[in-house]
Amino acid sequence: MTGQVPFVPLAGDDAGNNVAVQRPWRKSIRLSSIGGALESFLASAGLDRGPWLAVGFAAGIALWFVLPGPQEWVIAILLCAVAALAAGWAWKGNERRIHCTMAVVALAVVLASGIGVIWVRSALVGAEPVARPFTATLDARVLTREERPAEERVRLVLATREPESGRAIQVRVNLPDRADDPAIAEGAVIRLKARLMPPAPPMLPGAYDFARAAWFKGYAATGNAVGPVTVLEAGEESVGLPRLQRGLARHIRARIDGSPGTIAAALASGDRGAIAESDEQAMRDSGLTHLLSISGLHVSAVIGAAYVLALWVLAGWPWLALRVRLPLVAAGVGAIAGIGYTLLTGAEVPTVRSCAGAVLVLLALALGREPLSLRMVAVAVMFVLLLWPESLIGPSFQMSFAAVIAIIALHTAAPIRAFLAPREEGWIAWMARRTVMLLVTGFVIELALMPIVLFHFHRAGVYGALANMVGIPLTTFITMPLIALALLCDLAGIGAPVWWMVGKSLELLLSIAHVTASQPGAVTHLPTMGHGVFALFLAGGLWLALWRGRVRLLGLLPVILAAGLALRAPGTDILVTGDGRHVAIVGEGERLVLLRASRSDYTRDNLAELSGLTAEPVLFGAWPGARCSRDFCTATVVRAGKAYHLLATRSRALVEAGALTQACARADIVIADRRLPRNCTPRWIKADRRMLQQSGGLAINLTHRSVTAVAQNQGRHGWWKGHGRGKVVLTLFE
Repeated sequence: MTGQVPFVPLAGDDAGNNVAVQRPWRKSIRLSSIGGALESFLASAGLDRGPWLAVGFAAGIALWFVLPGPQEWVIAILLCAVAALAAGWAWKGNERRIHCTMAVVALAVVLASGIGVIWVRSALVGAEPVARPFTATLDARVLTREERPAEERVRLVLATREPESGRAIQVRVNLPDRADDPAIAEGAVIRLKARLMPPAPPMLPGAYDFARAAWFKGYAATGNAVGPVTVLEAGEESVGLPRLQRGLARHIRARIDGSPGTIAAALASGDRGAIAESDEQAMRDSGLTHLLSISGLHVSAVIGAAYVLALWVLAGWPWLALRVRLPLVAAGVGAIAGIGYTLLTGAEVPTVRSCAGAVLVLLALALGREPLSLRMVAVAVMFVLLLWPESLIGPSFQMSFAAVIAIIALHTAAPIRAFLAPREEGWIAWMARRTVMLLVTGFVIELALMPIVLFHFHRAGVYGALANMVGIPLTTFITMPLIALALLCDLAGIGAPVWWMVGKSLELLLSIAHVTASQPGAVTHLPTMGHGVFALFLAGGLWLALWRGRVRLLGLLPVILAAGLALRAPGTDILVTGDGRHVAIVGEGERLVLLRASRSDYTRDNLAELSGLTAEPVLFGAWPGARCSRDFCTATVVRAGKAYHLLATRSRALVEAGALTQACARADIVIADRRLPRNCTPRWIKADRRMLQQSGGLAINLTHRSVTAVAQNQGRHGWWKGHGRGKVVLTLFE
């Protein structure tokens, strides 16, 4: 009978005993059962396929960054093609597997497309870094100008030519305020002497990869101007959006003194260059830093205000209201306002992304569709990733979309919809219900963002949900409308009282940030999070958000597993920067032990973040476990009952070969910012300049005797090859 498995009796031997027989069809039956179960699951799950297609496309982009080089990228694309063809062939034999077939084919296509899109993008915009640092006098045209008063400098992006090869390159140069000239604007041609170097790779494993970011921005070198700058041809300072943006920021800072003025300028123009570092840090540790960047909150506030105002004004015109769909006209006004605000604030990728999403919401409102849905988010994701696929790996993209997805998933869940459903109740109960929902939403957003923040920044604010309960309404409904009103009143010269109110509202916001950040336990640290652990967090979060019903709870499994792995991850005992100059010992109390003091805040901040220690560090010379001379330091680090002896160079003076050989032989680990002779053979690791040029910075775990190098996650991508570093070569002695 069709659909039944035939009965097959056991075979017997000559004595009549039953013996096992081979049934080759059993494996096919099991596979068929698994396929049938999967087909039934996909048919009954009621999932929205659009978001999963966006996830597949994003996974393809991420895979391109993870895989080492072109051969692996081609193999991945071919495997996707094979999977799609195999699924199509299997479907011809069994048409009841339509859902499985469509899922495999669609995911294979978007996965391969993601790899191809980012590969093409890298080839089109990637700029080969200069081979080595150099100092030269350049004639260059100013492409962009960014004022950074808090750092007392101006940042210029210049188009020039590399002195040795003559190739056209873009470089980013910092110009001190004292050397600035108003004529140095977009389009100006200048002559300057600059010290340039290749964009810096990560200083340590897990640190920020500026070389990768510079590759996609087209920067071949970065550096500083040395001496005066000569303007050969003045720029068009009198026209253009950049001038309008800078003029608006200066106007606002002139109306409001101090930190409130710098934040008001950031909200109105996107210019964050004047915000003090202490305020930036407080906003970051309190979970309010998203208010400083022009993102979905600000763009939505502008578009929402324009939409409501246009609807209110047009509704007062009966002739028009009877002949035109007012929501459609108001949506057009809101879209124009949002696009104008995006252009005014610099049209950075996060702002463009937010504007695109907000315009989609307006379109849904105009068409009478559900404005907030995961399908709308998927369209916005695809729009951004098609234009800027490299933004996927940045914290801005991940945090903004994670927050939006968390909000939509929460508010579309059946228990939440029942909790917010209209009912007969007084205004106090209504307000209490909305207040509870606001707190729950903030808490869910903080949970969604926590892994992303810890992965990229290694520290996260704990009380962000509480701070945002006040910070977001204060900024959205009070501060930003007041800024708009003040600018409008300035046209008539009566804006001073309104600017005073703007300043007071921002003083309150800063007070909330500083008080929240100063509370005990306000910040949690996680020195390192592996890419696999981070991927588990993302997979679990997406499963929780995109599925419906109880099946979504399965997403808690990878999240719980990732949290356990992150908490139990082996720590780092010794950090070595890529130039070999800076060595830090972690785990000796609450303070880092440093080989030498650093004049660079960037170096100190990287070492502190990746160690999870923020107290003032102590130098080797003042640490009881170390001894230092003019040329060398030795230190003994004890882990798991075993002592490890460390030898590190402090100068480049010549050392007698025999003495150096003996010192190396007594050490387990030798670290040097210069090349050491081959007869220097420690018992375990020799991290001299020769090795570090290939491996980059190191994170050493003594308990597990493991070494993690920057190069291990770089592969053969263009931004890493430009530094002359290819295959990882660790000089280990056992």
